[in-house]
Amino acid sequence: MMRKVLSIVMASAMTLGLVACGSTAPASTTTEAPASSGGLIKVGIINNDPNESGYRTANDADLKAKFTKENGYDASFAYSLKNDEQIQYAQTFIQDEVDYLLLSAADTAGWDSVLKDAQAAGIKVILFDRTIDADPSLYEASIVSDMAKEGQTAVDWLAGQNLPEYNVIHIQGVMGSAAQQGRSGALDTKVAAEANWNIVKQQTAEWNAEKAQQIVQSVIDSNTPFNVIYAENDDMAKGAVAALDAAGISHGVGKDVVVMGFDCNKWALEELLNQNWNYDGQCNPFQASYIDDIIKTLESGGTLSQKTIIMDEKGFDATTITQQDVDTYGI
Repeated sequence: MMRKVLSIVMASAMTLGLVACGSTAPASTTTEAPASSGGLIKVGIINNDPNESGYRTANDADLKAKFTKENGYDASFAYSLKNDEQIQYAQTFIQDEVDYLLLSAADTAGWDSVLKDAQAAGIKVILFDRTIDADPSLYEASIVSDMAKEGQTAVDWLAGQNLPEYNVIHIQGVMGSAAQQGRSGALDTKVAAEANWNIVKQQTAEWNAEKAQQIVQSVIDSNTPFNVIYAENDDMAKGAVAALDAAGISHGVGKDVVVMGFDCNKWALEELLNQNWNYDGQCNPFQASYIDDIIKTLESGGTLSQKTIIMDEKGFDATTITQQDVDTYGI
């Protein structure tokens, strides 16, 4: 903020013939406030596509509601599911001299160089939603879900169903993302350790319902037996169920196929309540207030009490979920 205040004072002292240039937002971005807004904290927010899933839509809406001009922010948003595009957006935000760079990385790898550039420019980086493989000294704080714990909680629940044999269609998210790695890791470990656990199909649907439907349909067409759908988000679980319904295969509590999803969209929890699905793992999208608190602490010269904040999350079982759970935790 001090760098920006100084530049504003200098600009006001110049002759009227000189005009300050506004910053240019990256392609595929939306800007919440004019880039040259005096006195506002300037943030560049890099996120995944808000149309990716119900979770991401809720996450984006939460950020946009918090980082507004009325709340003291000049916020620009950039979106991509591709790491290289996100890195380009980050470089543009650095050139625009934002005060803070907020990042939900598409991939865990490849961020060291751009984060060093941000640090050299005096820009503070805050991670949200997803972790990255980078030295913690390159960012101020991380507000994330424990994706590995999400995966382990789900696999422990599945093991507790005590099926004679587990023949799993594993539908993965975007490969390399923290969510995919965490939710895949626990299942891969369990399958490797147990003789009666088998992966009959393991493929990414990139969080997409239609791709998930095609994956499950291909297994059905091959006449390969299966009794578990382990989908790494709700939209892919929905697509998988569409393939089951088209083939007349029953699913849910006491039925032929166990259906598992993640994110706790309200409509997905309603599927659990109606016992059409079996399990849904929570992934909490509401991180904006935590980020706002961190920025306010840093702006006031304070010290953060913790570098990593893990969002509180749980898993829901169709046999125990209540309407109150749906209303409270559905996004």
